[in-house]
Amino acid sequence: MKRIVIVLLGIFLVLQASSQVKDPVSWDYKAIKRGPGVFEIVITANVPKPWHMYSQSTPKGGPIPTKVSFNKNPLVVPQGTMKESGKMEKINDKVFGIKVFYYNGQVVYSQVVRVKASVPTNLTGTVSYMVCDDQQCLPPTKKTFDLKLQ
Repeated sequence: MKRIVIVLLGIFLVLQASSQVKDPVSWDYKAIKRGPGVFEIVITANVPKPWHMYSQSTPKGGPIPTKVSFNKNPLVVPQGTMKESGKMEKINDKVFGIKVFYYNGQVVYSQVVRVKASVPTNLTGTVSYMVCDDQQCLPPTKKTFDLKLQ
């Protein structure tokens, strides 16, 4: 009887682990001081093979592009636009019927911001993204971040 219970418990645990939604992407968030009141926000995604994550510049009508959003903070002013770097792949996707842009491995998003006053503040926001492999796409995901600017 004990063996049956242990086997059933083991099967239950294996099924439970495989049924959970996985998120293979790991994230790192940094605020690097570049000068008085100037910070570079650096957000790094690590996308392990066989997964890939879509570029911010993926055209409409295709997969969900990655988007970095900052919450409003009256003390923080973005300078320029969000930059994206990594080894971008461009393919004509038969499923979506358009050219899509995606990354494997490491992707770095960077944005320079200026703090209006010389007081410490925080910059909060979200990263929205979707990852796929050759077999499946995971549901779109949002991650929040909170960075100290001081």
